[in-house]
Amino acid sequence: MAKVKNKLGLIFFPAFDWAISETHPEREERLLYTQDQIFEEGIEDIEGIEFYNPTIATEKDIARVHFAVPDVASRLTPSHLIAAGGAIRAYQAVMEKEVDKSFALVRPPGHHAHRIVYGDRGFCIVNIEAVALERIRQDYGDLKVAIIDTDAHHGDGTQDIYWNDKDTLFISFHQDGRTLYPGTGSIEEFGGPSAYGYNINIPLPPETGEEGFLYVLENVVMPILDDFKPDIIVNSAGQDNHYSDPLTNMNFTAQGYAILNERLNPDIAVLEGGYSIEGALPYINVGIILAMAGLDYSHVWEPDYDAERLKQDPSITAHIKKLSNVIYSLWKHKDELAKEAFKNKTKITREQNIYFDTAQVMEHQIQTYTICKDCAGVDFIDSENDKNAHIFAITIPRKACQKCIDKAYKMYDQSNKESFTKIYLQDRVNDKYLSK
Repeated sequence: MAKVKNKLGLIFFPAFDWAISETHPEREERLLYTQDQIFEEGIEDIEGIEFYNPTIATEKDIARVHFAVPDVASRLTPSHLIAAGGAIRAYQAVMEKEVDKSFALVRPPGHHAHRIVYGDRGFCIVNIEAVALERIRQDYGDLKVAIIDTDAHHGDGTQDIYWNDKDTLFISFHQDGRTLYPGTGSIEEFGGPSAYGYNINIPLPPETGEEGFLYVLENVVMPILDDFKPDIIVNSAGQDNHYSDPLTNMNFTAQGYAILNERLNPDIAVLEGGYSIEGALPYINVGIILAMAGLDYSHVWEPDYDAERLKQDPSITAHIKKLSNVIYSLWKHKDELAKEAFKNKTKITREQNIYFDTAQVMEHQIQTYTICKDCAGVDFIDSENDKNAHIFAITIPRKACQKCIDKAYKMYDQSNKESFTKIYLQDRVNDKYLSK
């Protein structure tokens, strides 16, 4: 009998009753083939690997992270609350020391869900990693957390949520946004005034293979984690960098994903994208499970794996080495860069156009971040969409000073309901969420 190095918790939720359509790539079979592979490998019989049922996230859990328009109850389905609850259960199992590590194999995914939610975009409506993390911070106290997003698509929603949070390091390595949805994730997207440098994007060229991903891990991600020293490492475990994925143009492998997880050594992994339902996901997920448990994964290979065909072009290797040097240099000089970027400023604005592709809603928003010498400062969003919604959303950050708390409540009280269809206040200090 195999013996685990790390006791591992697994949370499964295939969401049988939710799909965008019967033939959509984000459907329940994404996890059912993995489930079959796990049983075939006998993983459920390994001592030290435990299976847990998800909990159900509450409306307050969602409101802690998102401004759901018009409200949480009408915007989310039960499946979304259970998927977020699965991620919460993964955190709880680690925090309560029931297990050493956990992996939430849940759907629908979440990393494209921004703070404001008008509907599904990129198959996501609620950011399950962020909802789970903020519930855990509420229950267990403040934590310094690194989220490493290995999905082929840039984690633009997670970036948006943690743009100005210095306690949450977000690193996304993904297929270059100039070649793939959602079109974001350049190295210039570096974070807000209170967290400049703590949002790190590593845009990789199409056809990046195992060599490139593991080079970035060893030469950018791991050195930054050594500097940051997080309490928890989370892998936002998208699997669509695989060479057989129908939506992307990358050449990563199941072995590569397993090696990455062994070296990254995350405390928690949460499934994101990955749409090669039969050819990739069962092998990648089994590889990740074995790697997280500290078991041998050397036998996990795709039936059509061909090392020669997947060999990385030398020009891609050279590009990635140069890119890695630039990004790590930016990280090392982030404090000087921040002083220069925000010198003599009391606030900064950030403008975004966001398309909710499933709901077919176009949003235009202006985010304003106030700069406070005592805390991260109040921020607020003025958001309009082409379906006649116009909202105003105010956030008090977790460690806000009293002056900023008072400013935010005054702003909320004085906001004119006649000017907006909805006004929100997110008080992260007192865990209180208002709307009118």
